[in-house]
Amino acid sequence: MSDHRGVPLDVEAKLHQLERLVAEAKAVPLSASIMLNRAEVDGLVADVRDALPDELTQARWVIKERDEILERAQADADRIVADARAEAERLVSTQEVVRSADRESERVIEDAREQARQMRLEAEDYVDAKLANFEVVLQKTLTAVEKGRQKLRGRLDTDQLAEEFELDEPAS
Repeated sequence: MSDHRGVPLDVEAKLHQLERLVAEAKAVPLSASIMLNRAEVDGLVADVRDALPDELTQARWVIKERDEILERAQADADRIVADARAEAERLVSTQEVVRSADRESERVIEDAREQARQMRLEAEDYVDAKLANFEVVLQKTLTAVEKGRQKLRGRLDTDQLAEEFELDEPAS
């Protein structure tokens, strides 16, 4: 299950929790730093890490499925070629039959090659589509993480500017 951007909901939820934790963290006095509970942050990072392997496992499964489809296609093509050759040898009784058999076997072989090529292309297209989808999910996840990091940096920069402004004002 994913949100509208393709990011798994559990990952998205954990990233929101992490953002909220950072946003609500206490500021360290006279510093641009904030105080966070290490165990809480480590737990959220571990949860995000645990949520990602499902997508990676799915990508590995898609690649394995493609390889199996290609193996079956090659086995079918080999069987068809072997059948065509056996049929051609059986028909070797007269010169005309031999010529006819040769033409037919070449046609069957060519058909088998074309069928195998089509199956391979379809399998590759299928895997490419799955990997492209997976790439989009990962890119969106990376974007969400980058936005969270930028938000963190923005808060730190704001705290630092406020501190510098306070230091520049004359003491009353």
